[in-house]
Amino acid sequence: MNDIIDFLQRLAANNERTWFLEHKAEYEALRLRFEQFTARLIARIAEFDPSVADLTPKDCTYRIYRDVRFSKDKSPYKTHIGCYICRGGKKSGYSGYYFHLQPDFAERAGADIYTSGNLLAIGDYMCEPQVLRVLREDIENGEGDFPALVQQAAAHGMHLDDTFRLKRMPKGFSEESAVADLLKYKVYCLVSRLPQDLGSEDALLDRLVEMCRAAHPFLDFVNRAITYVREENL
Repeated sequence: MNDIIDFLQRLAANNERTWFLEHKAEYEALRLRFEQFTARLIARIAEFDPSVADLTPKDCTYRIYRDVRFSKDKSPYKTHIGCYICRGGKKSGYSGYYFHLQPDFAERAGADIYTSGNLLAIGDYMCEPQVLRVLREDIENGEGDFPALVQQAAAHGMHLDDTFRLKRMPKGFSEESAVADLLKYKVYCLVSRLPQDLGSEDALLDRLVEMCRAAHPFLDFVNRAITYVREENL
């Protein structure tokens, strides 16, 4: 995977159409390699999460071309490559397992865990308001179930994303709650920044699977709220 990161590093330094077309054959070979890795990752995750068993890499991967219509940054190409493995595929609206490769752009202004470096993220990055309400109710009424799931994932290097966390308690919930700190999250997503040198593909695959397995109960908890809201709105 390090050669993919190297290509993305060069693309970031030459993010324009002429350079990309000159190196498109190299990109296509690396894209195919990443899709093959994604297929292996799907198969391994399906061993403990059968909801993703029927997915193909096409269901989970993205185009490299950026949508620049409403962006001040007119760079035509993404500088990361990733896959989102979740029930129904990347457009289903369910929470899932997101993995991407990206060079470390720590020197860039505004760079964060999502825009610089290799990443594994598991959960819901942008919960709908109704889902957030139900999820918070489930956390508060779960008699400690949710904190235990978070701790289980933390033992494998996954931590709740504090980027979008409220300073005040959301309406309808009390500061006196035993899980008050957990109710202030706007994003219920476990994240882990991975090292730039990822080692062999087999070693990386084993590591990702171990982390996904540890976070699977957390993911089920989040998806239960999404399913409930969808069924209520039928």
